[in-house]
Amino acid sequence: MAKVRDDDSYRWYLLVLAGLTSTLVVAMPSMAMPVLFAEISQELELTLVQIGVIWGMGSLAGLFTALLGGMAGDRLGTKLTLSIGCVLIGVTGLMRGLATDFASLSLTVFLGGFLGSTVPMQVHKTCGVWFTGRHLGLANGVVAMGMALGFMSGSMVSATVLSPWLGGWRHVFFFYGAIAILMAIPWTLVREGPAAGKAAAAAASKVPIRQALAQVVRLKNVWMMGIIMTGVSGCIQGVLGYLPLYLRAIGWDAVSADGALATFHATSLVSVIPLALLSDRLGSRKTILMGAALMMTAGVSLLAGGGGSLVWLAVILAGCVRDGFMAVYMSMMMEFDGVGATYAGTAIGLSSSLSRIGAMVAPALGNSLAASSPAMPFALWAGMAATSFVGFIFIREGSARGVHAEALAVPADSCPEY
Repeated sequence: MAKVRDDDSYRWYLLVLAGLTSTLVVAMPSMAMPVLFAEISQELELTLVQIGVIWGMGSLAGLFTALLGGMAGDRLGTKLTLSIGCVLIGVTGLMRGLATDFASLSLTVFLGGFLGSTVPMQVHKTCGVWFTGRHLGLANGVVAMGMALGFMSGSMVSATVLSPWLGGWRHVFFFYGAIAILMAIPWTLVREGPAAGKAAAAAASKVPIRQALAQVVRLKNVWMMGIIMTGVSGCIQGVLGYLPLYLRAIGWDAVSADGALATFHATSLVSVIPLALLSDRLGSRKTILMGAALMMTAGVSLLAGGGGSLVWLAVILAGCVRDGFMAVYMSMMMEFDGVGATYAGTAIGLSSSLSRIGAMVAPALGNSLAASSPAMPFALWAGMAATSFVGFIFIREGSARGVHAEALAVPADSCPEY
C-alpha cells in the first residue's frame, strides 16, 4: 500500500517533467523559427515561398519517422526513447544555427523533423501509463499546457529578447539546443514504471513492433484520426509560420506582430486545462473536438477577412482551442478500442505520420497564394480546418472513455516496460 501511495506522488513529478520537456525541448525551439524568419531571411536572402518550404521541412521528415518513433516507444519504453530523443533534438537544433543558405537550413530543419515528432508522442504516452480514467484528460492537458507555454514563450522572447541578448538568431538556436540536451539527464534517472504494472511487465516481454503495427493498422478510427489531423496540422502549421510575416508586411511593428502570435498561444495556455477537464467530465471527447474544429475554422477565416482589430479576435478564437484540441485528441486516441496505453505510441505515430502531409504541404502552398492577395493563404488554411469537422462524423469513440474509464486499457499481460 505504501508503494502505491509512493507511485501516486511520483507520477505527478513525472507529469511536471513531461510538461517541462514539452516546453523546453519541443515548443520553444519550434516557435522560435517563425519570429526569427525575418532576421534569417534577410541574412540568407530567402523568398517567402522558400520560408514556407523550410517551415514544412520538419513535417516532411516526420511523415517518415512519426510512426517509427511511436513504435520505438512501445518497444523500447519511453524512458530510453525520451533520453535519446532529447539529446538528438538538441544536436539537430544546434545545427540550425550553422546554416549558410536555403539548402543548408532546409537540411537541418529536415533532420530535426526526424526526431521532433517522437518526443511529444512519448510524453503523452507517459500520461497514458501513469494516469488512467478521470485523470487521463487532466494529465494530457498539463502536457499540452507545457507545449502552449513553450509556444507562447518562444514567440515572445526568441526574436525580441534572446536574439539581441545572445548576439543573433544563430546563437538562439545554440541556446535552445543546449537546453534540450540537458533535459535528457532527468529522463535517464526516472523509474521504470508504476507498481501496478511492474509485476506484469517483468513477466511479459515488451510489445514487438510487428505485433503493435498489426494491431493498429486494422483500426479504422486510427486512420480517420490521421486524416482529420492532416487538416488540423496543415492549418496550424501554415498560420503559425506566416502570421508574423504577414502582419509585418501590412505595417505592424515587430513587437506587435510577435505579440499577436504570442496571444494565440497565451489563450491556448489558459484554456487547455478547462478543455481537458471538460472532456473528462462530459464523457465524450468527440464533442469537444468537433466544437474546437469549428472555432479554429472561424478564427482563421477572420484572418482571411483582413487586418486591424479582427486579428486579435481571430487569434483568440483559434488559439483558445489549439493545444486543448491536441490534449483531448491524445486522450481519445488512447481510449480507442484496441489501442490503450499498450499500443498508444504506435497508434499516435500512425495518425501523426498522416498529419504530417498537411503540415508539410500547407505552408509553401499557402505562402504561394500571397502573391495574389496577402490574406489569401488564410482562406486555404481555414478550409483545411473545416475538413476536420466533417471527418469526425466517421469517428466512433472507444467503449472506455472519459469519466467512465477507471482503468485505461493496459492489459495485465502486456504492460509495456517504462
